[in-house]
Amino acid sequence: QTPNTQYFKQTNMKIAILTTLISTAAAFVVPSATITTSRNPTFLRETVEEAEEETYMGSEAISALTSGIKPVFTSEEISKILPHRYPFLLVDKVVEYEAGKRAVGIKSVTANEPQFTGHFPDRPIMPGVLQVEALAQLAGIVCLQMEGAEPGAVFFFAGVDGVKWKRPVVPGDSLVMEVEITKWRAKMGIAKATGKAYVDGTLAVEVQGMTFALAK
Repeated sequence: QTPNTQYFKQTNMKIAILTTLISTAAAFVVPSATITTSRNPTFLRETVEEAEEETYMGSEAISALTSGIKPVFTSEEISKILPHRYPFLLVDKVVEYEAGKRAVGIKSVTANEPQFTGHFPDRPIMPGVLQVEALAQLAGIVCLQMEGAEPGAVFFFAGVDGVKWKRPVVPGDSLVMEVEITKWRAKMGIAKATGKAYVDGTLAVEVQGMTFALAK
């Protein structure tokens, strides 16, 4: 045999041996673990429960969210300013007040108010006119403490303009109202104001203009 023939035979033999070794080694390789995305119901339930525990605040923490909001006028003090009484007193407390200018008040809407027996029996919604009335009463709290007026006096609605309702107000809602007195004519007993109210930070009702006349 020539040197070249012998060389090629040796090379082919080495390749055959190497191929056999690779095949044999592959037979002993442990397959990698199969990755699965399926999760059993118990795991999912535990995950949801853990998430709920992380977001659960409890009554003390939730109550503390409003700890910095102190009433300027309580319900009892409002009754000394406004002539309205149950079931038509629609401001529960005043939490911000700037004499002669503006105020922020709160009306807590509850299911036991008489209007909900008919508006509507299967879907109670605070009538829009009562929302405007609540804003007017808040404006009255400001106006009845201005020069030329007296607490307990009667204000009449003389006009309302540009009313827009943005969302229903239902039992359980806290209607956070704000009014601003834009004009006050003490000699004539005439006041003008604007108002708006929110539920959970969302605008519920807006009034571009309200006019009141002090009863003579």
